[in-house]
Amino acid sequence: MSVLLNRIKAIFLLTGVVASIALTACKHIDEPSERPAHHAAKGFQNPYVGPIEKSPFTFLRMKYFGDEEFADHSLEADLMPIIPGDLGRIQGPGDQPQITWIGHSTFLIQYKGISVLTDPIMSDRASPISFAGPKRLVALPIEQSQLPDIDYVIISHSHYDHLDSETILKFGPSTQYLVPLKLRSWFVDLGVPAENVQEFDWWQQANYGELAVTATPSQHWSARGLFDRNETLWAAWHLSIGDFSLWFAGDTGYNEIQFKEIGARFESIDVALIPIGAYAPRWFMKDQHVNPEEAVQMHMDVGAKRSLGMHWGTFQLTAEKFFEPKERLALALAERRLDPESFSALSIGEIVEVANP
Repeated sequence: MSVLLNRIKAIFLLTGVVASIALTACKHIDEPSERPAHHAAKGFQNPYVGPIEKSPFTFLRMKYFGDEEFADHSLEADLMPIIPGDLGRIQGPGDQPQITWIGHSTFLIQYKGISVLTDPIMSDRASPISFAGPKRLVALPIEQSQLPDIDYVIISHSHYDHLDSETILKFGPSTQYLVPLKLRSWFVDLGVPAENVQEFDWWQQANYGELAVTATPSQHWSARGLFDRNETLWAAWHLSIGDFSLWFAGDTGYNEIQFKEIGARFESIDVALIPIGAYAPRWFMKDQHVNPEEAVQMHMDVGAKRSLGMHWGTFQLTAEKFFEPKERLALALAERRLDPESFSALSIGEIVEVANP
């Protein structure tokens, strides 16, 4: 009976998703006469893997009508450590770089009076509809209203667990958005002034006072509706604030070329923010999401002094057990004989200070 109820629920969920995202306008990108390898005739593509043909339809069919066993994250989510936001430290950071994990891929990065937020999602669901889709399983350590004024928001791509309209609408008029190519119009349609949104292609760089930003390659895809697949670019990001450097991987699968190129391009990366979750089953997720072992390889490829795990412990997106990403990360580090402190999985709300960058 429970299997039948889950399949009925899946059908209703799919109906709701289709009704919502079918309203998304279809946009087209003109084909240039000469284009980089990641630019397709219409939109964008991954240079080192074939098309990622995933959709809500294929995912729900695999989850509810296939043979894969999905763990129930709600059974373990209450065990996830949460550190309530230390407002004194967050509102008044000291002289050292400070990084706070808010959950999933959302980090608050603060240094030299600059506050940067990555892929902010403060909503209860990562979904185009309010009544269905991945639900937040662990409470926010800090409310959006308690954040300091956010100077810059970094967006890796357009998926709902990384780009949330409800969250974006609550930022002030001075917030600047740094986004991959072709995403500006989404913000403008939401009411954000066009001059507050800067688009980047891979390897494009810009300076904003003490902050230097470079969009770097990643391996993923984009879509918010049924008819806009890969019409906007996806990216990882390198940030330098004074003498401190950070790389935010966004959402990505692994290949043996792009991350080594990033490591060769940047002389030093003090901290890397790398996904470790949402990877199972591998036959379905491999091209778009790294597992913990691949995350450790990325850590080594980019030459990070220290890495922090993300993209786990907040929303259930895939089949693996709730704490499996953290456990496999520890095993992968031990197998490589790497310092366990060199790549850590934080508690939600935990603040990391980077000494002497």
